[in-house]
Amino acid sequence: MSEASVNIKRRQAEARSAPEPALVRPETALIPAGSIAGRTLVTVIAIMTYLAALTAGVAVVVSDSSQSWVQDIGREITIQIRPAANRDLSSEAEKAAEIARKLPGIKDVRVYSKAESERLLQPWLGSGLDLGELPVPRLVVATLSDSAAPDLGALRKSLIAQVPGVSLDDHGTWMTRLKTMANTLVLVAAIVFVLVLTAMALAIAFATTGAMAGTREIIAVLHFVGAEDRFIANEFRHHFVKLGLRGGAVGASAAIATFLIASAASSWWLSTPGGEQIEAMFGRFSVGLKGYALMFVIALGVAGLTGLMSRIIVLRQLRDLS
Repeated sequence: MSEASVNIKRRQAEARSAPEPALVRPETALIPAGSIAGRTLVTVIAIMTYLAALTAGVAVVVSDSSQSWVQDIGREITIQIRPAANRDLSSEAEKAAEIARKLPGIKDVRVYSKAESERLLQPWLGSGLDLGELPVPRLVVATLSDSAAPDLGALRKSLIAQVPGVSLDDHGTWMTRLKTMANTLVLVAAIVFVLVLTAMALAIAFATTGAMAGTREIIAVLHFVGAEDRFIANEFRHHFVKLGLRGGAVGASAAIATFLIASAASSWWLSTPGGEQIEAMFGRFSVGLKGYALMFVIALGVAGLTGLMSRIIVLRQLRDLS
């Protein structure tokens, strides 16, 4: 055997015994993950999500506050005895209270004193005034029972028959106005919410179109090698869902932090002159677990909307190219 044949066989043996080289298949994303356009879109999504979550939180606060107002007002009725000459308002107020106590469905009755009735006028007339010469009516407030509703018509007839100059207010007008105001505010919040989502969808559409324009050559090559439109659309959808999750998480977290700060600051507002009025109107600016869960759902919905819009735009663009 010649020396050349020996060398060939030795090399073949070495090649068979040597480990096989690892097959490296570098995978390159269809869309660059850290592009400037992607970071800009994340910022836009975060801002829009913050506005949407903030709007939803305000709607929850207004809705909960209005329900609390209606429940508080609806559980009370006010009996008013107007002053007249040669009448003892204190005895007339006690008489009206006794009539109310006898009615089934009335849980508690409270007679306001003259000083308490005058104190109710201070927010409108100011403090330090002598109201002794003014015809201040006397008030009797009755709390309704939770189990049974009283016959207010029968109570009104009994009061008018036995107590001159009396009137009964079931606060129905105020409850209607409060419901109308609250429903209007919630409707406005819903419109703003829809407008914010529409603006976000348009921004995603423009970003998707720009991303497709930047990868037109790659898409053409993928079409040439037989890639389906659904595969390309899914690649874009995965990319934009990640951007939507990042932006939605930042925006929702900022909205949650805003309401937490507002709720903590409400304890300071209570020490101010108008703190009680603010708390009566808006509570403690706390949306509760329901509101925070809604913001979390909004963040997930934003990610889903981002992926859906990108997929729709990509499929439409691909149909136009084919």
